[in-house]
Amino acid sequence: MALNQFKRGELYFVITGVANTALARRLQKYFNEAGLNLSVEQWSMLVHLWKEDGLSQQALGERTFRDKPSVTRLIHNMEKQGLVTRVGSQSDRRRNHICLTESAKSLRDKTMGMANLTLNEGLAGVDPADVEITKRVLARVYENLK
Repeated sequence: MALNQFKRGELYFVITGVANTALARRLQKYFNEAGLNLSVEQWSMLVHLWKEDGLSQQALGERTFRDKPSVTRLIHNMEKQGLVTRVGSQSDRRRNHICLTESAKSLRDKTMGMANLTLNEGLAGVDPADVEITKRVLARVYENLK
């Protein structure tokens, strides 16, 4: 029985991992074709900043499930590209808030459209009821493990 459980668990990892990779690759392809110098990883950070500009680096790491060095590297590269600026906290000198530039704000609608197109392509032929079940199951897995 334990062997069956492992195979079932392995299947979840494989399916979600492969699906995530396929979606990310397609979205990156659209970014490249549009001439955007933007990685999917950077875009995922921007998505959170579009929801709440001025998040701390730590909050961005928590929301994107990235470790501190990865967040620092992504923010550094995004700063060089003129997408974000770091603003020191007035209450804690060790904390930086990440703020969107006008350039990053202008990418929102275009890139979200590409993300929606990618998701719609990925879900082509999938029954909407199955999508809802999958969302509930994966949300439950996340809640169980967070």
